[in-house]
Amino acid sequence: MVTEVISKKKGIVKKENHFFNSLTFDEVGDDHLYTGLETPMKPTAFDISDDEKQEKIAALFSQIMDVMGLDLTDDSLQGTPKRVAKMYIEEIFSGLNPANKPKVALFDNKYKYNQMLVEKNITFYSNCEHHFVPIIGKAHVAYISSGKVIGLSKLNRIVEYYAKRPQVQERLTNQIAEELKSILETENVAVIIDAKHLCVSSRGVKDDTSSTVTSYFGGVFNTSEKIAELQNTLNY
Repeated sequence: MVTEVISKKKGIVKKENHFFNSLTFDEVGDDHLYTGLETPMKPTAFDISDDEKQEKIAALFSQIMDVMGLDLTDDSLQGTPKRVAKMYIEEIFSGLNPANKPKVALFDNKYKYNQMLVEKNITFYSNCEHHFVPIIGKAHVAYISSGKVIGLSKLNRIVEYYAKRPQVQERLTNQIAEELKSILETENVAVIIDAKHLCVSSRGVKDDTSSTVTSYFGGVFNTSEKIAELQNTLNY
């Protein structure tokens, strides 16, 4: 829960937002907070159209560029605000809009295949919600059919949909898993994500060698035997 604390120092009244055991934003720093399964959205998020959003973002981004001292009359820069606005709404943050959620059709498992199906090395591009810089990684998705299957490309589409929004990797992992469980009507789902965060590699500690791995093991995958089998498959 966020509480507002008023501190006084040298006659200056300063308001700070305190949360997570009374830590301030500055004290949290670059730590990746995971506040819940759902992406934090305002109730009014879709009260205006995508076109209106692009107009507002373009205007606001023009102000940011102006404050930074950039010359918006330059041929190379004058179209940047509109380009950024279009990119935000139609591309890298398109997963915020439920209208862009992939439509998934279920098919009978006529092959009677009852072992795990693994789609590995699904490339995705997301953005850190704390700094709005890229997260680049691979997702590995597995499930065991409960009698229904989905097209392989839909696994990629589901990963892409949840990646295309401001994210933290823990939430992304769980959102993909919960979506697959709901669609496939089974708990037997596994998701592993290995990603590089540019908020770590290009700024802050500037560590370009590390990556972050998160996982979700549901149903029969939450056993040492299945985890080992999955890991062996991913290492082929």
